[in-house]
Amino acid sequence: MLPEVMMPTFLLRNISMLARTEAQAPNYLFKTIQRKLYNRSTEHDSPEPCGIASMMKLPIQSSSKGLDACFVGVPLDIGVSNRTGARFGPRQIRVESVLVHEVNHGTGAAPFDSLQVADIGDVPINLYHLPKACEGIRAAYSKIVENGCKPLSMGGDHTITYPILQAIKGKYGPVGLVHVDAHADMSDSMLGEKIYHGSTFRRCAEEGLIDCKRVAQIGLRGSGHGLADYTLGRQMGFRCVQIEECWFKSLVPLMKEVQAQMGNGPVYISFDIDGVDPGFAPGTGTPEIAGLTSIQALEIIRGCRGLNIVGTDLVEVSPPYDKAGTTAILAANLLFEMLCVLPRVKYR
Repeated sequence: MLPEVMMPTFLLRNISMLARTEAQAPNYLFKTIQRKLYNRSTEHDSPEPCGIASMMKLPIQSSSKGLDACFVGVPLDIGVSNRTGARFGPRQIRVESVLVHEVNHGTGAAPFDSLQVADIGDVPINLYHLPKACEGIRAAYSKIVENGCKPLSMGGDHTITYPILQAIKGKYGPVGLVHVDAHADMSDSMLGEKIYHGSTFRRCAEEGLIDCKRVAQIGLRGSGHGLADYTLGRQMGFRCVQIEECWFKSLVPLMKEVQAQMGNGPVYISFDIDGVDPGFAPGTGTPEIAGLTSIQALEIIRGCRGLNIVGTDLVEVSPPYDKAGTTAILAANLLFEMLCVLPRVKYR
């Protein structure tokens, strides 16, 4: 995490006079900074190539204290079965996010009108021992969510969702899951290892981290060694939506059904970028042809509006395979869309 920045006493006092009480001063300053940053599109005082590349040029702080939501990077890719590089995903998503502004023209969502949001940096990662890395992620997220802050995570490979959901369960109990992916990630093991990016949701189901009757997996496709990944999920109660059910159509009707399935309980969104067709998102480790379009990806996330979302992630962006940055651009926009559907977001 990034170090805390000390606030000069004289500045605190001046802000306190405006905020009326010293207790309100840090919050007042934070809101003032946020408004300043998000006026850049009209004031032209912060061109996209300039400044520190935090997520969407948001304020940076070292913890989730005082926040309603936060962006956090998890630069892990030692759980992959094919191409590496997702450890660089959080950094590149932040770089491309400078093109994402504060109001969603498509939906009217203006999350910064009602939510305190910041970029809290990256979780420290042990890149030499996957189980220890997962322990560190779980511990870090337990602190992030303890005050009710909703994390929007940037991976990193899909292994990260397992320890994140361990921490989420500690706060909210088992959650419903909207899982967008080309793969079900329901394998038991790889070369004898129980933890890797292809076993994430099997481990989550076995440990009771997810409410299996409230799981929707969307975009499943490709070839495999058998059909067990799909049949096992369905036996557990998952709704498994294969890509053939998504071709040539809007997914708005599907998401109405998913809304009903999720109900009023806590929900987590996990979006593997390989759920999108590699024509839109080539920079990923295990690409599969004939996937979702970028428009359908928006429909899925926007279709989650109204759910009791307690956290999200966007994983498997691999910049070494993303020569024009299009995958990271898509990822940055999808993360903004996730922010826009969080509870309490105001719409203009």
